[in-house]
Amino acid sequence: MKKSNKYNYLQGKQITDEDSGKRIYDINNSRLPSVTTILGATKNQQFLKDWKAKVGETEAERIKNLSSKRGTAMHKFLESHIQGIGYADLTAIGQAAKPMAQKIIEIGLAPVEEYYGSEVMLHYPGLYAGSTDLVCSHNGEEAIVDFKQSNRPKKEEWIQDYYLQIAAYAMAHDYVYKSKIKKGVIMICTPDLYYQEFVVEGGTFRSFKHSFLKRLNMYHELQFDEKERPRIDTNQLLKEFEKDGKD
Repeated sequence: MKKSNKYNYLQGKQITDEDSGKRIYDINNSRLPSVTTILGATKNQQFLKDWKAKVGETEAERIKNLSSKRGTAMHKFLESHIQGIGYADLTAIGQAAKPMAQKIIEIGLAPVEEYYGSEVMLHYPGLYAGSTDLVCSHNGEEAIVDFKQSNRPKKEEWIQDYYLQIAAYAMAHDYVYKSKIKKGVIMICTPDLYYQEFVVEGGTFRSFKHSFLKRLNMYHELQFDEKERPRIDTNQLLKEFEKDGKD
């Protein structure tokens, strides 16, 4: 996989806000909420509550922590492979994550001709920021790619927030770097090496961009009173986005 320098990516810093404990990004001396923070604050939590009630708080926390560590290890292997850097993790979690990463490399990354950035920090000025796993050419089209680990296979209706996440990254990339990304790819692998891929593009991808802006507007309504809300009017962005979608 070759590296293209088509885009000169800005650098920022990921930090945890001391007051809220939320992940935020400091980019160009501007502190922005993360995409995952926005989606977490505006999602329906009933499914999660029901699951915790079913398995118990202790077991839920154990599963959550294990999944998080395994996902981090898997991402490290994938990032190292993409960048051509040697990497080893001999821990039990690392040894479980390595074949998961290899499965994604073998199947998921096969159509990637070149990449523009790995672990790319993106932001939409004044609104939000986040880090995407890969920006690349996927089957000849520029795409946002995110890698996920899952304890079990996913149904498409369960991953709507994944789509919103990559739609948000695409909008930020388009705004800052003047690109026209119309495709997102979610690559998922389970510990028993079951690989799934979900591709969203065209009009469907546009609709997820639209839906994320609605969630962003909801987040602002939850977090700020009218005087404190960001200067950029997300309602106006929605109108402009709807207009652009008709062109």
